[in-house]
Amino acid sequence: MNKWIIEDTKFEVNNVKETIFTLANGKIGVRGTHEELFEDETPGTYVAGVFDKSEAQVKELVNLPYFWGIRIYIDDEFLNPMHCEILEYKRFLNMKDGTLNRCLKIKDKKGRITTVKSVRFLSFKDRNLALLRYSVIPENYENKIHIEHFIDARTLNLKKTSVDKVKHYLIKNTKITDEFVYTEAHTRDLKYIVSIISTIVPNENILRRNLIDAIIQSHEFFPEKGKEVTIDVYTSVISSRDTDNLFEKNLNLLKSATNKGFYKLYEEHKKEIEKLWNISNIEIEGDEKADKALRFNIFVLLSMANPEDDKVSLAAKGLHGEGYKGHVFWDTEIYMLPFYIYSFPKAARAMLMYRYHTLKAAKENAKKNGYKGAQFAWESADTGDEETPKWGKDYYGNKVRIWTGDIEYHITADVALGVVEYLKATEDWNFFLNYGFEILLETARFWASRAEYSKEKDRYEINNVIGPDEFHEHVNNNFYTNFLARWNIIKAIEYLNIVKEKYPEIYSKIKKKVQITEDELNHWRDVINKLFIPWDKESKLIEQFEGYFMLEDKEIKEFDEKNMPKWPKGVDLSNLNKYQLIKQPDVIMAMFILPEEFDDETKKVNYEYYEKRTMHKSSLSPSIYAILGLSIGNHEKAYQHFMRTALVDLENNQENTEHGIHAASAGGTWQAAIFGFGGMKIKENKLEFKPWLPKHWKSMKFKVIFKKKLYSVCITKNNVKVTEKALF
Repeated sequence: MNKWIIEDTKFEVNNVKETIFTLANGKIGVRGTHEELFEDETPGTYVAGVFDKSEAQVKELVNLPYFWGIRIYIDDEFLNPMHCEILEYKRFLNMKDGTLNRCLKIKDKKGRITTVKSVRFLSFKDRNLALLRYSVIPENYENKIHIEHFIDARTLNLKKTSVDKVKHYLIKNTKITDEFVYTEAHTRDLKYIVSIISTIVPNENILRRNLIDAIIQSHEFFPEKGKEVTIDVYTSVISSRDTDNLFEKNLNLLKSATNKGFYKLYEEHKKEIEKLWNISNIEIEGDEKADKALRFNIFVLLSMANPEDDKVSLAAKGLHGEGYKGHVFWDTEIYMLPFYIYSFPKAARAMLMYRYHTLKAAKENAKKNGYKGAQFAWESADTGDEETPKWGKDYYGNKVRIWTGDIEYHITADVALGVVEYLKATEDWNFFLNYGFEILLETARFWASRAEYSKEKDRYEINNVIGPDEFHEHVNNNFYTNFLARWNIIKAIEYLNIVKEKYPEIYSKIKKKVQITEDELNHWRDVINKLFIPWDKESKLIEQFEGYFMLEDKEIKEFDEKNMPKWPKGVDLSNLNKYQLIKQPDVIMAMFILPEEFDDETKKVNYEYYEKRTMHKSSLSPSIYAILGLSIGNHEKAYQHFMRTALVDLENNQENTEHGIHAASAGGTWQAAIFGFGGMKIKENKLEFKPWLPKHWKSMKFKVIFKKKLYSVCITKNNVKVTEKALF
């Protein structure tokens, strides 16, 4: 089994495979549809940061024209593989070089046998470029062949829904010349422009046509029997986010690309992705399935980030589909950011800069809701405004109000946590002093204003919220929310003192800009001292929120064929608020994020209680149980949870992979490997490793970047070897 290859050997239309075989480079994402674009496929072409609303509930990432369409005509008759006998078929994603490859051998109704081969990639060197090489072999005939390349402008968002599908763009400024085809997609509402230019090499005898909803360029051949003919399709994609002079810029990019040629562009791309793999690859010896699944999750993470663009962040479904409308959630900082901090810190910085660029919107959001400071949107797009839809459907398909955008506040502390964790690992004080510090202060200010003082109980409370467990809405004093809010304020004061001592000029500047007074700081200290945390230190068991233990208790007893929990009998899926069953962990999540705050016995008691009640209806859930399971010595369960998260897309165990990749789960899988099995943690500002390997694992090897040094770690049953070298 090749550890770098994800293989497909069944020729079919499969929307899950489209997600798995998506190519992305942080700027562009193209779903893994077949080049022919069959009717039931869901093509997707996305450019990071290009959103539109039009008739949709909220802004969504625009599904743009599909530019990798290829069809073959024999004597002007479309050779449709769906109507042919499939003699051979293999498609594979090569994660090592970031290419999608296909070989298809078919026999049509006239007995003609044709082999078609393709390889495509989105460049990691020049993220505007998309390359496709397409070859045809007429195995037993010598008829005329047309290879037709097309740019399909009929794409829709939510194509398969009856009422929600939207076409977000209009085609304008199309140009057809002897050298290329060019078109622009203008978003209807937000006025983004995406420029697409394409040409075929060899460029002789090309017929180019504008069919309004498609642009076609085709090459005619009269090949000998058994002789391979090949075309290379060069495409460049840029948006108005990058430049105003779209046509000239894109034409220059295309000319430069064709001058270099396919092979050189491939080598440049391969070199860039190899640099990333040289640091991020993890090798597990003794467990091929876990090894490959983990590598696939890392490939997903590498495919999503663009360190050159700090005005975008990572969506919950990456650039792989339209699930969650391309929005950014708390997943980014809590689940995905750690991978980039320790493997690709330039990308991590860019992601946090997105939060800084949207800080103004977060402050306006807080003000609109009657609070001070910065309240980050639960779902954000290009501007940072709140983009959560107001309506959705429950498990029975009933229309229900979505409250997360109104009261799932914890994302504000999650962003602050990301800022602090990045600083601890990178010592990037330039970022912190100029950008991150302000985020930390404004988020603390929000929590101090959000906390409500109860004179009767002489305590502060945070009521009417949703925690990470979204089965329970409108709860009071959610443990995760209150615990992280208090931490956020504590860290803001701590870093105020550090900056005051070490960087007095910056301290004066930021204090003036943010306008923090001593009276306000005294209020913050009062909230720290009196904020209620539902934690009985004697019993060790932490109540997820006030009143949780009074709910009807249902333990999970049965699991499906994918080892995922089944709903206990008698559960009303339209009223999950009444049960102790949870979607994903709250209390366990806090223990994962801030492990030093909890002793081992407290972790064990809570793990054992909540694990029996967690439905894992979010892909974010299993990785956390894997890491906590390892920390308390529940190794068997931890491995089960690790494989759940590692295979979430490859085995579609959430049954929604067709809508896009589970990006947070990919980040959680990496964390489970490094923080869980690798046992890595920061202790006294140094890396420490206390690993545990499953019995059948012979070794695990990985690298991490910490404080501008590269650490290489090799773990075996009896030894941990760590070497380090300076990066700069």
